Amino acid sequence: MRKNVILILAMFAVALTATAQSPSSVVDKILGAIKGSKAVSASYTMTSPQGNSNGTLVISGKKFRVLASDVKCWYNGKTLWSYSPTTDEVNITTPTAADLQMTNPYSAAQNFKSSYIISKGGTGNGIYTVRFTPKKKSNVKHMLLTVSTSTWLITKVEVVETNGAKTIVNISNYNKNANASASTFEFDKSQVPAGTEVVDLR
Repeated sequence: MRKNVILILAMFAVALTATAQSPSSVVDKILGAIKGSKAVSASYTMTSPQGNSNGTLVISGKKFRVLASDVKCWYNGKTLWSYSPTTDEVNITTPTAADLQMTNPYSAAQNFKSSYIISKGGTGNGIYTVRFTPKKKSNVKHMLLTVSTSTWLITKVEVVETNGAKTIVNISNYNKNANASASTFEFDKSQVPAGTEVVDLR
């Protein structure tokens, strides 16, 4: 499920800045905005079979930070710090290229067009929906991305699994010119409980 969440984050992490002509061009706009924006931030709320959570995301190129109620991650382009309230520890890793497909929103987004069949999910009432269906066998049946046709911002992402489980993410508070310095993507101990164990797995 972690991979699904990262894919969701990648899909809403950026604003669509031009009118989309097709589902495929929507993905092109997402990738273009990720590469072209200095830093983008957004807030989200997520409902899933595992529970509800909310948080914020900042992404700048290949760097990202996620501060949520159920996970906190910092990635500076080389080192990844991950905190889970469940284990009450911070793990430090140097992700491989394969690992980044699971953890880095930028890397995940780059695989959308090669890993998914992209089709139009529907239009109407000021929204445009794109459907992503995995090309290979997966626990994901499909993903739906909804954008506002007045702002071309992603407003909702829905993941439906083959077992019927559904995860829904609603997105708001976009800032396409977020203020993010290098330290934004470095571990901040003030964001975790005092005395939290830090485990270096590098």
